[in-house]
Amino acid sequence: MGKSGSGKTSMRSIIFSNYIARDTRRLGATIDVEHSNVKFLGNLVLNLWDCGGQEAFMENYFASQRDRIFKNVEVLIYVFDVESRDWEKDLHYYQSCLEAILANSKEARIFCLIHKMDLIPEHQRDQIFEQRVTELQKRSEPLTIQAFQTSIWDETLYAAWSKIVHCLIPNIRVLESHLDNFCRICDADEVVLFERTTFLVIATAATISHQDHHRFEKIKSAATLLNIEAAKKHFKKLEASR
Repeated sequence: MGKSGSGKTSMRSIIFSNYIARDTRRLGATIDVEHSNVKFLGNLVLNLWDCGGQEAFMENYFASQRDRIFKNVEVLIYVFDVESRDWEKDLHYYQSCLEAILANSKEARIFCLIHKMDLIPEHQRDQIFEQRVTELQKRSEPLTIQAFQTSIWDETLYAAWSKIVHCLIPNIRVLESHLDNFCRICDADEVVLFERTTFLVIATAATISHQDHHRFEKIKSAATLLNIEAAKKHFKKLEASR
């Protein structure tokens, strides 16, 4: 969810359809709700609902489609345009979504993406992000939210979506335990499990610490631009230079 033009369809296309950022400029506005069934990790299917953010659609979601849109929701991802000129209206629709979630899907997890952060001068990003998150946390009570600053032009988008998808995977703790054992048996510095089609990070295990906290998402970027085989070579170069 999120207002029209906030970047919902662009990020969906980058993550799940392997678009590169510059190609999203040709995407049109979403009309009503677009449904996507994405195969994931073999036999899992993610049912994605990309909801158009025009005012007429948003009002309709809460008036006549409330039960259909907000029933059996596992995750609500609300996208905020950081440069929105009508922040209060954005918050109004956001809170309407939370009310509908509380009524229909009390166990749903809430993620807020403060998007298009590339439009903000770098030295101001953290401060503006913290201000937005503080207000969102107050407006979200009694629900707990997790927030990310994102942009389609850097690794932050993949980092956010990896964490979102991570919470949807059944028995993820068992998978992480096996990966940790595998890493230690191999005496590896680090082992990373990527999802094959999206290249999202599913789980990691490491025996040493790393300074580059976005190293996995950089590999995803390389896979998109150069193809997966080239990304493997890129990874080896990164390891050699470390």
